[in-house]
Amino acid sequence: MANSNWGDVYKELGAQPIINAIGSLSLLGGSTPPPEVKDAMDRADSAYISLIELQEKAGQVIADLANVPAAFITSGAGSALTLATAAIMAGDDTNKIQQLPDTTGMKNEILIQKRQRYWYDRCLELAGARLVEFGSNESTTRSDLENAIGPNTAAVHHFAWERSPHSNVLSVGDTIDIAHSNGIPVMVDAARDIYPLESFGKYVRMGADFQTIAAKYIGAPQSTGLALGTPEMIHKIFCNSFIGYEGRKVRGIGRPQKVDRQEMIGLVAAVRRWFTMDHEERLANIEQQCQNVIAPLKNLSGITVKMIESTVGNHPFGVQFSVDQTETTMTIQDVVDMLKMGDPPIWTRVEENEDYIVIHPFAFAEGEDQIVGERIALLFK
Repeated sequence: MANSNWGDVYKELGAQPIINAIGSLSLLGGSTPPPEVKDAMDRADSAYISLIELQEKAGQVIADLANVPAAFITSGAGSALTLATAAIMAGDDTNKIQQLPDTTGMKNEILIQKRQRYWYDRCLELAGARLVEFGSNESTTRSDLENAIGPNTAAVHHFAWERSPHSNVLSVGDTIDIAHSNGIPVMVDAARDIYPLESFGKYVRMGADFQTIAAKYIGAPQSTGLALGTPEMIHKIFCNSFIGYEGRKVRGIGRPQKVDRQEMIGLVAAVRRWFTMDHEERLANIEQQCQNVIAPLKNLSGITVKMIESTVGNHPFGVQFSVDQTETTMTIQDVVDMLKMGDPPIWTRVEENEDYIVIHPFAFAEGEDQIVGERIALLFK
């Protein structure tokens, strides 16, 4: 390892550090803030500040950089989804905010395409909303949404990702058109849409009332996220947040989702860096790391390895790796398990309904790309 002290702080606790070959995974720590982000967070320690003012000033800086009307810092993208749902149902009404998650007397139905049900839509329900599906398992049409709108419809939610596997879904544009013509706000989960830069906030610019981004993907602390949206929407999110709980003395559901001043400053630094850095250099470095993983795997029988060429979204490039069980007597899950049992453990994973692993360099420290390639190669020699 390039760092002789690698993982010592965890080993001192009796915990086992790992090499993360999966990418920006919340379960494994999410992100490694770059030096300029860490420096900004350290400087934030020097003084206390009203977090009401800091949220306002930081949000405006981020909104200006992202070219959207308003922004609010949350404790992750999931928190932004929950707070936005609360904001839509309770608004800035003190009594309603304090009533949540009991939604009696409020519009509480969030419409979501059946083909777009996903792991994180649970975050919408935490505020007390009820998810109502529209469309079918095969497709969604404009009339499906039009017919689903009812007297208790609070909003329409859309899961957007540039590389989304979902096809035959109603587009964001059609969703906004239909929902707004019925006086209904639109929420968009675009947590991973951080590159190309025009993706950052583009759904708000298209007319959505709210869009979330997971800030861990741009080098901010993994416990931060962004709510982007209209000034009215961001104001209502503010009222339902921990800031509203403490600053306005309104007992809302957002109190546990606290963000500290160091994290806020770190996120501002990360957004500034993201909009000013040389992305061609960033992508070239990631591509080279992928090539370093592939190099020792070439010409080994029984395995297939290829570069993923996409540069869109949170995990550009990547190495797709699969095995021919008839030649290797190993399954791809065996590879995952054996890498995890090595020293140091290397974490990869097989996604549901897939027969390969994808290695992402996002989380690699210096030299870990070569270690991963060599360790995989050893399994087949």
